[in-house]
Amino acid sequence: MHKEDFVFGTRAVTEAINSGKNIDKVLFRKGLNNELFHELYKKIKEEDIPFQFVPVEKINRITRKNHQGVLALLSPIEFQYIENVLLSIYDTGKAPLILILDQVSDVRNFGAIVRSAECAGVHAIVVPEKGSARISADAVKTSAGALFNVPICREVNLKKIIGFLKESGVKVVAASEKAGSLYTETDMKIPLAIIMGSEEKGISEPLLKLADELIKIPILGSIESLNVSVASSLVIYEAVRQRGI
Repeated sequence: MHKEDFVFGTRAVTEAINSGKNIDKVLFRKGLNNELFHELYKKIKEEDIPFQFVPVEKINRITRKNHQGVLALLSPIEFQYIENVLLSIYDTGKAPLILILDQVSDVRNFGAIVRSAECAGVHAIVVPEKGSARISADAVKTSAGALFNVPICREVNLKKIIGFLKESGVKVVAASEKAGSLYTETDMKIPLAIIMGSEEKGISEPLLKLADELIKIPILGSIESLNVSVASSLVIYEAVRQRGI
């Protein structure tokens, strides 16, 4: 991990928050219990910053300097809210094209997906707070800088967000081998959100059930699935083709 990706020590992390740094997550050593910790813990709760209690070995793998059991992972981007992004898209008169990534945890795959999404004009990418690839300098590099150009919306509850999108007139489709329809057979000219899952786990069952439609990419060879970044590109660019952009 690059040294610019994190800040360690209770006071340093507090100062990072006070100065407006984009905090991805704060790691606390399990069992930490002192006055400065309680002050910082209260602050991150107030600021709604994700945090996790971890074994000290996990922090030591990042840095062995005097971290005092506190380390903040920094994000090179500022996360946005899908509610605000969706409103701004509708205000322009365009049909939203949104990508939802469920459990895509590999940084290289994530960066490649963001790069393709930016090239295709995707309006926003929604990721879960837990189980998603960390947005680090490596992710920015893999995306060729596209992470600075596409709104990334990190949400606690993807089920709630999918419900919001549907209520807002957005059709939600999920790419799954369980689908009966090909991805080229669904209407992508209307407001659309596409759910893509990881290669290992696919899309979680609760999200599949919420989708308006399941779509699949035909697999004609012996390997069961495509790389998720390749699959995402195919589906995204089908939307571009249909919209005649």
